[in-house]
Amino acid sequence: MNQESQKLQSLPNSNLEAPRKSVKEAAKKTEDYALLNPGKPPALQEHFTESDTWRVLRIQAEFVHSFECMSKIGPAIAVFGSARLPETSPYYQGAREVSKRLVKSGWAVITGGGPGIMEAGNRGAREGERATGEKKMSVGLGIELPFEQSLNPYVDLGINFRYFFCRKVNFVKYASGFVIFPGGYGTLDEFFEAITLVQTHKIQNFPIVLFGSEYWSGLLDWMRQTLVSHGTISPADLDLIFITDDPAEVISYIFENTQTVRHPEK
Repeated sequence: MNQESQKLQSLPNSNLEAPRKSVKEAAKKTEDYALLNPGKPPALQEHFTESDTWRVLRIQAEFVHSFECMSKIGPAIAVFGSARLPETSPYYQGAREVSKRLVKSGWAVITGGGPGIMEAGNRGAREGERATGEKKMSVGLGIELPFEQSLNPYVDLGINFRYFFCRKVNFVKYASGFVIFPGGYGTLDEFFEAITLVQTHKIQNFPIVLFGSEYWSGLLDWMRQTLVSHGTISPADLDLIFITDDPAEVISYIFENTQTVRHPEK
């Protein structure tokens, strides 16, 4: 086996690693791969379910199912972060505490349903449920991966998606705001998508919180020193982001920066 094949690659939404070659081969069996990569010419397709037309129906079904489920959860906040951070991490404990306080304040918590920070979010939501007597406030939106990993055990309502973009729409559509803990590419993807949607007024009164000043300060410095200085964003665009290390400040900021209609009923 060559050196390239032996290199380990981390899996999105997962704390797993696998040889890069194995990941590439396993990814070919996912629905996202089939949709986004050129397949067989229509004349060579063995079955009608291999066609793009059929995939559109499958995508439609995924939206219908997820919208039906998510429309019943009420006001919610999405909590993001790395799947790789262990229970001993202060960020794991921070996500657990923030999520517990969110549920005690009336919000459901939505995560990606995996391990690490996602598990901490759902775990904290469960603890908030026990404190308030509320039920089904811990939501996990999983994703089909090359190497399957089940939803964490603290999820009340779990939905497994075939397509990343369907999953991302549900995060934005059914969350009142994002709390973003330290994470990798997937976490950054959610962060920048949310900023873009708020900046372009596609979603309004939508707070974006970065938890962990030590972790995020370098990124914000780069945005300030590079993006602002080159004129690719305005200085006011940085005001769309709130950074803190205090769970209490997270709750206060979210309450102050959401529309009344997005607030939990008191």
